[in-house]
Amino acid sequence: MGFEEFAAARLPSLIRFAVVLTGDRALADDVVQEVLVKVHLRWRRIARLDVPEAYVRRMVVNQYLSHRRRWWRLVPQADPGRDDSPMPDPAVAHAERDALVAELRKLPPRQRAVLALRYYEGLSDIEIADTLGCRPGTVRGYASRALAALRIELGALAAVVEEEH
Repeated sequence: MGFEEFAAARLPSLIRFAVVLTGDRALADDVVQEVLVKVHLRWRRIARLDVPEAYVRRMVVNQYLSHRRRWWRLVPQADPGRDDSPMPDPAVAHAERDALVAELRKLPPRQRAVLALRYYEGLSDIEIADTLGCRPGTVRGYASRALAALRIELGALAAVVEEEH
């Protein structure tokens, strides 16, 4: 399989994965584009791998983490928890999704990567550890801390909503 065929076949799933990972469609497009440029330059070596898609997915994770390390101080970001304006979307399902996405954005990049790889990509702890270059115990620790943080924040948010009604 040539690079063009690989890119055409895998681009939609890579972008979906990157959107889940980054929480931002524009950033996901940038990350995938930068990765595909690198993949194109190294395609002969990557094509010989048993599972080139897993390698490229790892490159997406690494590019996202690298991007966060470089630009987190320079890109101003709003605190989604401080927005006092009413939600423009009245649908409860969308409001819950928005709240979850906002809380996911607050997680450290590696914790978010673990959750995306586990729950979106369906990878095991061993596969996630291989993708992130760490041990499976570290993956479980990241997942545990991320889920605990989400439980606390979303529980507090639910309590506030109940008090208002």
